[in-house]
Amino acid sequence: MANDLIRQLAARLHDMRKARGMTLDQLAEVSGVSRAALSRLENAEISPSLDVLAALAQAHGMSLSRLAALVDAGFAAAIRRDEQPVQRGENGAPVRRIVSPGAAGLAGEVVEMRFPGGAVWSEPAPAVPGQERHIVVIKGTLTLEAPEGTVLLDTGDSYRLRLHGALKITTARGKRAKILMFCVAP
Repeated sequence: MANDLIRQLAARLHDMRKARGMTLDQLAEVSGVSRAALSRLENAEISPSLDVLAALAQAHGMSLSRLAALVDAGFAAAIRRDEQPVQRGENGAPVRRIVSPGAAGLAGEVVEMRFPGGAVWSEPAPAVPGQERHIVVIKGTLTLEAPEGTVLLDTGDSYRLRLHGALKITTARGKRAKILMFCVAP
């Protein structure tokens, strides 16, 4: 069974890289994973560590849970709150909860982010240029900086874009915020 899973993962990683028109060298530079390791992964010669999978998921503009789901043939329609992956924020970073992880056959995922006051969250560039994002402010006020410009968003406001550059979200000192971010693959 593990061998089948490794082969499925290898095929998915290869297909994702090819779909983006990337060479092994380019993916190595973006992900920080050596070219040799990438080649061995894509040929199902080795099993990746969690750190390597996380780096590859980020390089492809998705969460680790979405990458894992893409290897799985099916998906669960209902995802209970206690089953949703949570990434705890450190040093003032937001807490991220993957509300609706990506899955094979589905193009998007939903991420809830809770920002403490004075938080700054940034994404230097999407790993998948042109990824569609819809951001809905559930509570609070925040400043969103995108290639199209800077905008102040309040409770109930939304912002949508195809991300081709950096994205930065900040909250004022002492002012918390909560958003839902819908990420849809191009």
